[in-house]
Amino acid sequence: MTQGSGLVALVDDDADLLHATTQLLELAGFTVIALDAAEAALGVVDTDFDGVVVSDIRMPGMNGLQLFDRVKAVDPDLPVILVTGHGDVDLAVAALKDGVYDFIPKPYAGERLVEALKRASEKRRLVMENRRLREAAALAADGMPLIGEAPAIRRLRETLRQIADMDVDVLVEGETGTGKEVVADLLHRWGRRRAKPFVALNCGALPETVIESELFGHEAGAFTGAQRRRIGRIEHSSGGTLFLDEIESMPPALQVKLLRVLETRSLTPLGSNETRRLDLRVIAATKVDLGRPDQRGDFREDLYFRLNVVTLRIPPLRERRGDIAMLFGHFLGKAAERFGRPVARVNAAVSHYLQSHDWPGNVRELAHFADRVALGLGPDDETRAVARLPEPAAALPERVGQYEAQLIRDALRDHGGDVRGAIDALGVPRKTFYDKLKRYGIAASDFRPLDASNRVIRKEP
Repeated sequence: MTQGSGLVALVDDDADLLHATTQLLELAGFTVIALDAAEAALGVVDTDFDGVVVSDIRMPGMNGLQLFDRVKAVDPDLPVILVTGHGDVDLAVAALKDGVYDFIPKPYAGERLVEALKRASEKRRLVMENRRLREAAALAADGMPLIGEAPAIRRLRETLRQIADMDVDVLVEGETGTGKEVVADLLHRWGRRRAKPFVALNCGALPETVIESELFGHEAGAFTGAQRRRIGRIEHSSGGTLFLDEIESMPPALQVKLLRVLETRSLTPLGSNETRRLDLRVIAATKVDLGRPDQRGDFREDLYFRLNVVTLRIPPLRERRGDIAMLFGHFLGKAAERFGRPVARVNAAVSHYLQSHDWPGNVRELAHFADRVALGLGPDDETRAVARLPEPAAALPERVGQYEAQLIRDALRDHGGDVRGAIDALGVPRKTFYDKLKRYGIAASDFRPLDASNRVIRKEP
């Protein structure tokens, strides 16, 4: 019997037949959820169900046709296979016209069911993959690359949609480069405050003597040099969103003032006796776990609890390696558009590096790497060492070819796309060199510099 793969919700009220069919499908490589009633299947199947439903027609309570109608209402693209008795063939044919994927009359050979499930599982896989790509494309078109299909990222997007319109303060935790400002900006743009300002301030980038005035503002004459009134970032963000990055770096004296603002939703600028009411929403970001005293340092515990209404954690890139290729493709396309160059080919060495590197700089580091690849600058020293190694899974001729192609690319890169210089460096006949360019799909023009008009400077041998 040929092997399959995928998830199957198997519904049959006959306990013996349910057990036997489950064993059959598991031996064929499927993961089976065995259910003895159609009603139970409705608790399993939703729009994210990445599998196929197989159901008997004749069952007490809800029958197979009724189950199909309910599944179709949940997700019309979810394949349903009906198993029928001899007298149900006419019903099954009518159901096929209504969208049932397949029907199998009893008695049937196990191979018949397995083959039908393989085709249906492949169809479902393509449907789900296209949905994920459309969702990623929509997010990319929206201008913010919160792209990925890791469970943590999908949950994060769902949570952002749920709380975008809620007037709650949010604490965003994540390592450097994970996209904390991206999350804050999405919360602002997806919510009702999007027509008002999104005001961002990095608490670690300003000296203590400046940050107080930046945040709270001041009146003219409030201190030496304060010649004019200044509206602080907090007041300017009223009605919109205030994003405080690296909140853990805020000086302790200002933490007390910020806590007061958060509690009263008002402020009194320096040099003024007037208290101003605020329509405020604060999103604070931190690269440390403020809930842990050993990481919190001199950050006030009461301010942490006041900010910690909703906490969102952005996973580092190393925890969602399955998203790296999709993110890299997005950044590579954006870089090619920005630099006015064709989208660079991703060779085996770059692909290997994408999956083997730990990405301590997270998404920001990945975006910069895509820029280098798009510019044809080649990998950095660490990547270059990887690039010269053949992929371990390849056969010997393929490894030799990969190594040879990389040497040619390195020679063209070192000589700015000058074919004559690359030929001399490699010590091969000109015809041999051009034959190898054609074989490996290498274009010498990709390695040549651009003039002021972004046109390739031609260098002929």
